[in-house]
Amino acid sequence: MFGPGANTRSEPERIVAISVKQPWAALLVAGVKTVEVRTWQTRRRGRVLIHASKVPDDRPEGWALVTTPELRALAAHRGGIIGVGEIAACAHYATAEAFAAAAEQHRNAPGWFRPEGGGLYGFVFQNLRPIAFQAYPGQTMFFTVEPTAGLLTQLGIGMA
Repeated sequence: MFGPGANTRSEPERIVAISVKQPWAALLVAGVKTVEVRTWQTRRRGRVLIHASKVPDDRPEGWALVTTPELRALAAHRGGIIGVGEIAACAHYATAEAFAAAAEQHRNAPGWFRPEGGGLYGFVFQNLRPIAFQAYPGQTMFFTVEPTAGLLTQLGIGMA
């Protein structure tokens, strides 16, 4: 409600992140992959920080995509925020065929598909870019990040 007596203070923007194992976090931030696969769907849209988890994924197909010095440096980070992007959509892969058809975007091997629980979901990202590493504890699902002045500057958000 606006008008006399309305609260005109601006609320700080809630900044959220999602934790992704390396090398997938680096591949996502670099745009080598644009879809992050999960067993759960989301209605979330907009800016999401990409957090590199402390524990890497040892599957060789991901590491085979880390082919440049820049990607190797990005994939070396663990336990912190490495990038930002925007979730534009959430795709549903109800069948192995649908999952395989989107392999260029999510970069997982077709055999990774699991039909249990109705299939898999792909968080479709756009406008991905790396930011300076900031150590930060990760969590499962989406989680809220308490931003530092440096992080806000990298995101282009002014401090009140």
